[in-house]
Amino acid sequence: MKKFVIVGGGYGGLTIAKTLLEHGIPENTTLIMIDRMPFQGLKTEYYALSAGTVADIDLRIQYPTDPRLQLTYGEVTDIDLENRLVHLADQEPISYDWVAIALGCTDRYHNIPGADIFSTSIQTFSAARETYRTLCDVKPYGQVSIVGGGLSGVEVAAELRESRPDLNIRILDRGPGILSAFPSKLQRYVSMWLGEHDVEMLGHISLTRLEQGVLYNQNESILTDVTVWTAGIQPVPIVENMVLPKDVQGRLLINEYHQLPDYPEVFVVGDCASLPFSPSAQAAEAQGKQIAEVMQAIWHDKTPRLGRIKLKGVLGSLGKKAGFGLMGRTSIIGRVPRMLKSGVLWRSKRHFG
Repeated sequence: MKKFVIVGGGYGGLTIAKTLLEHGIPENTTLIMIDRMPFQGLKTEYYALSAGTVADIDLRIQYPTDPRLQLTYGEVTDIDLENRLVHLADQEPISYDWVAIALGCTDRYHNIPGADIFSTSIQTFSAARETYRTLCDVKPYGQVSIVGGGLSGVEVAAELRESRPDLNIRILDRGPGILSAFPSKLQRYVSMWLGEHDVEMLGHISLTRLEQGVLYNQNESILTDVTVWTAGIQPVPIVENMVLPKDVQGRLLINEYHQLPDYPEVFVVGDCASLPFSPSAQAAEAQGKQIAEVMQAIWHDKTPRLGRIKLKGVLGSLGKKAGFGLMGRTSIIGRVPRMLKSGVLWRSKRHFG
């Protein structure tokens, strides 16, 4: 039997599996998906999980139950490209004929001492739950510092304000303000919303180190009770340790079929892949569908014909009643983008679950 192994059951990996199951798998091929957890976590909503405004069970998507899909749970420790083996902690390695690397990302700490020790994360399901536990323990009128004024940082701050109106909340960013990648109209709207909801915004902050309860902006001490890190992402260590061509973000360079050029049996999807746009669930799902198309072409001895991936836009929430978004070049603000984001979440649950 031949094996197609999917390493990671997130947006990209699960999309590959479901699309292949829908379109058929050769009888001589086994589909194997490996993940640490027995369910997919909806990562785009981890900001709400960390703030406590949604229950973790509402962000779980059960994996498909299908005799053609073998689910394996474990911690992937290495992918041996030369010998075509996926190594797992305390388990026998799994061989493959084709493999899709869909391992996602981890926080980028920018070599700031103490950042990985004295801050909390929302990059994984378990990390977001731990952040929620930590935030729950903050006493009334305590100080929460969110490092990073991008989309994730803003959503965490807004959701936490809704969950804990008693807390002092601040966002720190290296730039002059929040949402530097967004148009000025959206920046002004979100800044106004945060200001009206007593979220402090500090720009031009250049952190040099973190200690327990203290952030150091050069020689200035900034006191804090909890620090939530949302200041950038990078591929997971397994990908980071691969001696292969990468882009400046450390993501693996791939060809037009989402394959490693020197290892065409290896596909890369999601946050580990070098794409012409920012990492997102939307991009990972689009890639996943195309990788399934490529595999169908390989199995039927045809040449794949893939179109250009087109993303629909970006949506962000400001609590449960307001939001913002960018659809093409059009900025949208207020209730409409928040309703659209809720609709996207509903469709994700319906499609995957």
